[in-house]
Amino acid sequence: MMESENKQFSGGRRYKNDEIIVYWKPSACVHASYCYLELIEVFDPGRRPWVDMSGAPTARIIEVVNMCPTEALTWKWNDDNKNKSVGEDQTNHVKFRRPELLESTEPADAGKPVSVKIMADGPVVVKGNFTFLYRGNIKEMKESMISLCRCGASHQMPFCDGQHRKIGFEDK
Repeated sequence: MMESENKQFSGGRRYKNDEIIVYWKPSACVHASYCYLELIEVFDPGRRPWVDMSGAPTARIIEVVNMCPTEALTWKWNDDNKNKSVGEDQTNHVKFRRPELLESTEPADAGKPVSVKIMADGPVVVKGNFTFLYRGNIKEMKESMISLCRCGASHQMPFCDGQHRKIGFEDK
């Protein structure tokens, strides 16, 4: 059963079915497009509300939410006991991304490899534990994901802010 009203939480909205809650934090979204390119039946930016939790099985929704390179989309089980045993492969579970939405949290393992994915006509997404150096800054990234601009039009360089869509950036 889908929650009829899309209730607010601090910093965004939540969408619920019988098994999970998906949290959307618009301020964290870099428009990497995983959500709607992978599962338009659930995540359709042309529809209001844009998230329809009845559009796909819960396992598929979780799979796609875990692809989000930021904390813009996170999820948790409605059953608190299930949240306690969520594995690190569930990268966008609130336990790892938005622990304030859980009662208790455990630290994530720092031993995961780094992955780098070049999005078609979009940013480079870097995920894992790594040191990020830019403009003289050094930042230790732990269990993190960042989207880096490839089009050169971002107003938040070196990070992607979705400008690639506005300018029609295409891979060559």
